[in-house]
Amino acid sequence: MIREILYPALALSVLLLPPQQAAAQQAPVDIEANEMEIIDADKRAIFRGAVDATRNGDHIRSDEMIVDYSDVKQEDGSSKSQVSKLDANGHVTITTDKQVITGDWAKLNVLTDNLEVGGDVKVVEGKTVLRGPKLSVDLKTKKLVMSGGRVKGSFVPK
Repeated sequence: MIREILYPALALSVLLLPPQQAAAQQAPVDIEANEMEIIDADKRAIFRGAVDATRNGDHIRSDEMIVDYSDVKQEDGSSKSQVSKLDANGHVTITTDKQVITGDWAKLNVLTDNLEVGGDVKVVEGKTVLRGPKLSVDLKTKKLVMSGGRVKGSFVPK
């Protein structure tokens, strides 16, 4: 059974802004981990062990984070790296000023602004709690879909 919920208050701003907004804000992304590996031939960076990515005070925490990137030509002829995908695995926690989302894994496609979180997903905003096997969010439209089996919501007015 799939239940769709339009959740307008969903404000996943952690590293999750569309590239145009991210460039406009020019907010740095800081990543800490126990280990980092860069595979430049594959345009991939892998962070392992207590990974904590922060932007504007928001966090994505996980055991491992794989970041795929590409080189984008700038107007002045130089190249700049741009993140295209982010995969977080193991004990994933996404924390913003309004929500805490937990799951076993998370996949963010920065180019399409789609986020998926899977494995015993829990979304908490204030006293409102949503639970389900898989969460899909279109970050442009703020449309949230919980699917993959039984889903449960406890909606408490603010």
